[in-house]
Amino acid sequence: MIMTDQDETGEAITILLVEDDAPTCWRLQDALTKAGYEVRTAGTLGEARSGLAAGAPRVLLTDLRLPDGHGVELIRETRQRFPNTEIMVISALGDEESVISAITVGATGYLLKDAFPTDIATTVRDLVAGHSPISASIARFIVRRTQNSAEPPPGPALNTAKLTPREIDILWGIAKGFSYAEIAGHLGLSRQTVPGHIKNIYRKLEVHTRSEAVFEAVQQGLIKL
Repeated sequence: MIMTDQDETGEAITILLVEDDAPTCWRLQDALTKAGYEVRTAGTLGEARSGLAAGAPRVLLTDLRLPDGHGVELIRETRQRFPNTEIMVISALGDEESVISAITVGATGYLLKDAFPTDIATTVRDLVAGHSPISASIARFIVRRTQNSAEPPPGPALNTAKLTPREIDILWGIAKGFSYAEIAGHLGLSRQTVPGHIKNIYRKLEVHTRSEAVFEAVQQGLIKL
């Protein structure tokens, strides 16, 4: 009997897998199911929307190029409706527009199909734990894009969101890619209190994802990467 994988709350980790290529979908579903995840699949944007109507998945794994639309639409809708759902792109599209669009609207991970990790189940577990799995070529692209951006003028920290010192410490941990457990350990907090702090950070900064929170904090001078 395969034990069902669980998140930090002890609940089963549910996955909505959106992939129109049948062999790829079957391979991913098989690997994830064997690891104990509860997996629902969809082959089109319409089917994915129906899947979301049945309830919020803990994780959305989606391709971008779908027969009846673009995965970015699905990512945007999912992020708006279910802010706690983790979203990872699995796509052959690695161009600048696709990557930036997906991350901007709410994806927290981005894997290219030609660079699948050897263990997709472990990658999903890392995603749920607070990490952002990204293919190496995508990560280099993002670094180059950041380095080529104009440096903002120096100025005092604004903190218009009125974050507490503790929330700023946690935000720094998020920016460094630490998991909730690692942040708690570094700051001497209970593991169960970190998600609550993060929800307050999101609310104050008026964001829905880790990447948006980090971007806004850097813009306000609250943290430095």
